[in-house]
Amino acid sequence: AQRIRRASVELPGGAIRTPSGDILVRMKERRDFGPEFAQIPIITTNDGTRILLEDIATVKDGFEETTVSSSYNGKQAVMLDVYRVGDQTPISVSDAVRRVVEEVNVALPQGLCVDLRNDRSDIYRQRLGLLTKNGFIGLALVFILLALFLEPCLAFWVSLGIPVSFLGSLFLLNISDVSINMISMFAFIVTLGIVVDDAIIVGENIYYHQQQGKTWFKASVTGTREIAVPITFTVLTNMVAFVPMFFVPGVMGKVFKQMPLVVISVFAISLIECFFILPAHIGRRRREAPSGLFGWIFQAQQRFGRAFLEFVNKRYGPFLHTTIRWRYLTMATGITIILITIGYIKSERMGFELFPKIESDYAMVTAVLPFGTAFEKARQVEKKLIQAAQEVTSQNGDKELVEGIFSSIQDNTIEIRAYLTPPGVRPLSTADVIRQWREQVGVIPGLEYIKFESDAGGPGSGAALSVELRHQKMDLLERASSDMAEALSFYPNAKDIDDGFSPGKQQIDFKIKPEARSLGLEANEVARQVRHAFYGAEALRQQRGRNEVKVLVRFPRQERISEYSLEEMILQTPKGTEIPLRDAVYISRGRSYTDINRRNGQRIVTVTADVSPRSQAGQILNSIKAEILPELQQKYPGLAYSFEGHQADQKESMQSLTRGLLMAMIVIYAMLAVPLNSYIQPLIIMIAIPFGIVGAVIGHLIMGYSLSILSMFGVVALSGVVVNDSLVLIDFANRRRLAGMAPIEAIHASGIHRFRPIILTTLTTFGGLAPMIFETSRQARFLIPMALSLGFGVVFATLITLILVPSFYMIIEDIKPKTAKAPLSKAMGKSQ
Repeated sequence: AQRIRRASVELPGGAIRTPSGDILVRMKERRDFGPEFAQIPIITTNDGTRILLEDIATVKDGFEETTVSSSYNGKQAVMLDVYRVGDQTPISVSDAVRRVVEEVNVALPQGLCVDLRNDRSDIYRQRLGLLTKNGFIGLALVFILLALFLEPCLAFWVSLGIPVSFLGSLFLLNISDVSINMISMFAFIVTLGIVVDDAIIVGENIYYHQQQGKTWFKASVTGTREIAVPITFTVLTNMVAFVPMFFVPGVMGKVFKQMPLVVISVFAISLIECFFILPAHIGRRRREAPSGLFGWIFQAQQRFGRAFLEFVNKRYGPFLHTTIRWRYLTMATGITIILITIGYIKSERMGFELFPKIESDYAMVTAVLPFGTAFEKARQVEKKLIQAAQEVTSQNGDKELVEGIFSSIQDNTIEIRAYLTPPGVRPLSTADVIRQWREQVGVIPGLEYIKFESDAGGPGSGAALSVELRHQKMDLLERASSDMAEALSFYPNAKDIDDGFSPGKQQIDFKIKPEARSLGLEANEVARQVRHAFYGAEALRQQRGRNEVKVLVRFPRQERISEYSLEEMILQTPKGTEIPLRDAVYISRGRSYTDINRRNGQRIVTVTADVSPRSQAGQILNSIKAEILPELQQKYPGLAYSFEGHQADQKESMQSLTRGLLMAMIVIYAMLAVPLNSYIQPLIIMIAIPFGIVGAVIGHLIMGYSLSILSMFGVVALSGVVVNDSLVLIDFANRRRLAGMAPIEAIHASGIHRFRPIILTTLTTFGGLAPMIFETSRQARFLIPMALSLGFGVVFATLITLILVPSFYMIIEDIKPKTAKAPLSKAMGKSQ
């Protein structure tokens, strides 16, 4: 190695400074390629005989020995990942990459090509189209519902508040660093039905005053003033309800903080629109009756309106009369519903998961062999997995199912990805592909573990269960992790179990013998000679173009593949004698650790498992906590544990959302107390919140979804939305009491008077979210749980507002000191 280093030299030797200028001096004996190194003289005798490097060694250009390989459709391959930077969009990056791929493929030699796979801009386009479509459908539904209950012209002006609020919010979002993406677009859809609530209440109140005989101008002024204070506070409570999303920790918090920014911006603009723009448009209307087609539509709407009002007075009025009379039974029924819902959730029949499982566009299998396994063994496992994937492909339409199969081996890990055709083309879902692939693979002996994933790369991907075990002693920790994995295997829903312990590669350890020391050998010298023989003595390291090239001198490959070669290796002593390695050192066997992880000074091992369905992970976790872990702690004293992965993220997010919900409710209570001038009446209004949560749970059950962290986002947002109708209802009751009505008469009359706007705001909110709730695309599964919580929560809370809030209002009146009150029957008769 030293001779090679001395023979390959390129060094500056200074300069000759002549009268005409400097001339540089340089030694140029640089060698770059194998044939050049082969001509280096190693021994030169006095008679001129030379022994060259090629005479005593095999000299060749090659690549560094590696246990890494990758292939695509059976051919060697390299995968390049391209990411967007700065203001680039997924679509612009995709278009640029496609142009480059076309240009490069033209210039490449035959047999070499560039293929494009896993283009995430396709998903971006699908989601963008999905949200845009659902947004327009929701807008159309909102307008139709408004036109049904109000005059079509009035419905148009109320609906106009949606695009005005959206466009106005874009100016605010431009300074908030919010881009148009899946989350921000979903936030617009969430506000689609809610944002018109204030406009509906204002518009409906204007319409009510117009029907009482006032001109449109006077009705606009009176109706807007009358409702201004409660509307202001309903919008503020809506904003407050979304604020907790600002404080969700981790990556999820960074993603979802865009939602409250969008929602608050839209609500702020909508408040301005409903107080100034909407009344101005409505106030300019005239009493002229429309003619022609519009006249027919107007007459049809009027007939529906009269029929609806008749229903309110003749059906809802007496029913409300009955519920108020039996108010304690009504309240008891409501409390019973809440308790049943809590009990059902606590029973864990419904299940809870961090994120809904979203299928990926590729099916992935990861197999792990013991460390130190021969590379050829990994090749055999790779071949078996690819053949199983090809078998599934051939049985299900071949190219209609799979576009290509990429495989990679890195040390002891084999990863296979089957890139699937678009969902609308292929005959199987990703989960079905994984199920058949698992069946085709069967059992592969010698694996540490194997994992099949249909949601790789998605927000809900990764092991459903992660239990971290801690102990000072590694041998006890190894046995505990093995026992834990074995216990998990008895759960029928648990699969792809990994005990988290890898014994590492086999290792041969040396200790120098006294006999070797007597010959002048020291441990450092023995280690150096063994390293040079098997790893290589680095003679040179230099640049060749863009690559750094090492020149190594070591034993031939055939002498580096057996333990016998190691034991028989000849060591050179400082005295010039030779001794076999086996006579110079004590040889023992062991295993190296692949990695050593510690937490608080204790070694840790993480046992993982997937659960199908993932919503049942909580049941298994509770069983582990109650039965398995106490037994392990008794068997292995000093063993500690914690739940990591999805459980830790879920716990952190739930704690954050719970704190946020409590803070939001406190702020909402304080804000409600201002316009009501009461500490008790805000509680009457906020009774709708727990029933909104009941509605959210019922919605998940009806649609077949488990609760998830996204459902909780919807519940937090729901807490501000559901109080809107109750606030307006109680505000009207208070106004009637100031006018001299008895409490029971006031709340009954307010219930009848506010029935139409309450129903209308509920239908428009649900109508705006309905396209998303009933969307069947897999791209929507990520957002549907939040839409379910909001949509069904608002619907159920409406029933409570119309039935339970008046009863609770009167119960509070019963608790107050007795004052002169009108008899029930007399009061009801007057209110009707």
